[in-house]
Amino acid sequence: MNEKQDDIRVIVVDDHLVVREGLRMMLEIAGEGFTLVGDAADGAAALCVIEELQPDVVLMDLRMPGMDGLEAITQIRERWPHIAIVILTTYNEDDLMLRGLRAGACGYLLKDTDRETLFHAIRAAARGDLLLQPEIMARILARTTDAPQSTPLRSQAEELTERECEVLEAVARGERSKEIASRLGISLRTVGSHLTSIYTKLGVDSRASAVATGIERGLLSR
Repeated sequence: MNEKQDDIRVIVVDDHLVVREGLRMMLEIAGEGFTLVGDAADGAAALCVIEELQPDVVLMDLRMPGMDGLEAITQIRERWPHIAIVILTTYNEDDLMLRGLRAGACGYLLKDTDRETLFHAIRAAARGDLLLQPEIMARILARTTDAPQSTPLRSQAEELTERECEVLEAVARGERSKEIASRLGISLRTVGSHLTSIYTKLGVDSRASAVATGIERGLLSR
């Protein structure tokens, strides 16, 4: 392992050795820019590795024996809020994925992803960006919208203003604050104020958890 000062330090947490080794090979092939500093097969082991190595980005599986990914994400966010967590998911884990975003992950990555998508995701996570792939979001929103609702969507959305709903939908599309400001014709400071209000009203502390909560409450449309 030839780690350079500016490399993004990565840890992979997955109970399948083939997944951990596959990701290791992909990062090593990348050459410069990434260093896989460690890995773990469950959440409890991951906490020990993270405490020792202090990575920039953690790639986290959700289904693992012992401490699962959801609990690990919660504890990482409580102890090391500066570390970015990206969920490793499959196409049949929508509910778990939303719970992971709610717990504090910054986005998700499919386990069968290609190299360029992996590299982009890690770089984006290290920058603090939100990682929501449009095709997966569309599927989740379609499923959520089609599901029977106990109360009308509009009554669920009353706690957010119309502009706040627009900002939340833009965040769900993966837009950055600058892009939101430009499209809506408002200042960056105003976007920040809307995000702060959204976080307060939804009881969350990040863009990812705001989107997850918005989906769960039926605040986002297709």
